[in-house]
Amino acid sequence: MQNVFYFYSDAGHAWLKVERSDALALGFTALDFSKYSYVADGGTLYLEEDCDAPKFLAAYEAKHGKPTIKEKHCNGTSHIRRYRRNGAA
Repeated sequence: MQNVFYFYSDAGHAWLKVERSDALALGFTALDFSKYSYVADGGTLYLEEDCDAPKFLAAYEAKHGKPTIKEKHCNGTSHIRRYRRNGAA
């Protein structure tokens, strides 16, 4: 499991990038997160900042300690918004 995670943000929102394998290792599937998160091709999760990211980070910290968070900001609209919403067919 990785110990460095990236928080991507644009002017309106932010998301924590989490590999599906890391979520699974903590007992999460995409169904454990809201429709406000996104899923990229290949299954990478972009967990929304208000509820989903804190849920993942709390479970991570309980098991592995505090991770390193690196931030990446987009001045325009983030590419993440082009991915499908979690739970969308």
